[in-house]
Amino acid sequence: MRLLGKQEIEDMAVGAALLGTGGGGDPYIGKLMALQTIEEFGPIRLLSIDEVPEDALVVSSGMMGAPTVMVEKAPSGQEAKAAFKTLEAYMGKEIFATYPIEAGGVNSMLPLALAAQLGLPVIDVDGMGRAFPELQMVTFYLDGISASPMVIADEKGNVNLLNTIDNVWAERIARAATIQMGGSVMFAIYPMNGRNLKESGIRNILQLEEGIGRTIRLAKEQNVNPIQEVLKLTKGFELFNGKVVDIHRKTETGFARGTATFEGLGNNKGEKLQLRFQNEHLIATTEQRLLCVTPDLIAVLDEETGLPITTEGLRYGARAVVIGIPCHPKWRTPKGIETCGPGYFGYDVEYVPVEKLAKKGALLG
Repeated sequence: MRLLGKQEIEDMAVGAALLGTGGGGDPYIGKLMALQTIEEFGPIRLLSIDEVPEDALVVSSGMMGAPTVMVEKAPSGQEAKAAFKTLEAYMGKEIFATYPIEAGGVNSMLPLALAAQLGLPVIDVDGMGRAFPELQMVTFYLDGISASPMVIADEKGNVNLLNTIDNVWAERIARAATIQMGGSVMFAIYPMNGRNLKESGIRNILQLEEGIGRTIRLAKEQNVNPIQEVLKLTKGFELFNGKVVDIHRKTETGFARGTATFEGLGNNKGEKLQLRFQNEHLIATTEQRLLCVTPDLIAVLDEETGLPITTEGLRYGARAVVIGIPCHPKWRTPKGIETCGPGYFGYDVEYVPVEKLAKKGALLG
């Protein structure tokens, strides 16, 4: 067990935004909520997965909806507490700890804020190793663990408890309710015991987020290129250097969807990159080449500061470097590709690992 203070939260927020691949909610809002709870309740306890008893009840907490909505509808913190307490009462057992469902701007921070409020520890594990747009896109789903019973709650006081036949239905019903509840809600989901979490979760994700944030911070202090340092840490690849020249973004069916176009600079001068997203960046292509595709991670970093830019933060004229990072091996299995590969999102390309694309690229058909 270790205690998290303000500097650790600052670093984690930066790393979470990068691993969030453009989505996962606004990192600034999540960071402010976590910092406020530290001021009110003191440092947050962080447990390694090995410190969790096998029979302990653990529950994930976070936000669902379109990140573009959350920019204007910041949570108060009471919604997450209501969702968590409703699920605990329904389960009839005290919850031992919470954990993030994904690595993402707000969804890495909200469990920290909730844990501080309730006096619970947070477990250093998640279900994605990155961020994805839908609830069934977790390693728990790959391992047959149910998302429900789950609870969603909004700022108006509405609380919905769902018991669904499978995790895809949990996503469909919860997404429809989220739209009616204003486009974003807080949830308590994937209740399970410590043994299942150890077997299925992706370990040390908060540690990695903190490491990424610290690397960028120290690189700037030492006048070193922060993007190159991040690539070393994450075993990632620089895909494209350019400037945003067009951005199409709309909020529909509970997601932020769109396309960003980059005009190449430096070694990419004369090329154009298209980046398509559904909350998270999903595919990066030039006119002729596939550069990276889900489930591998695509992140957009500010060329000067190395800080990640979310999909809702992309602006015309922004100079950025687009990078690709290999996903967790569980996502490269047949079920992983079926669950969140390019075909699921309607892209007519085969999944090719980013490390292979970085060596020779793949021509688009």
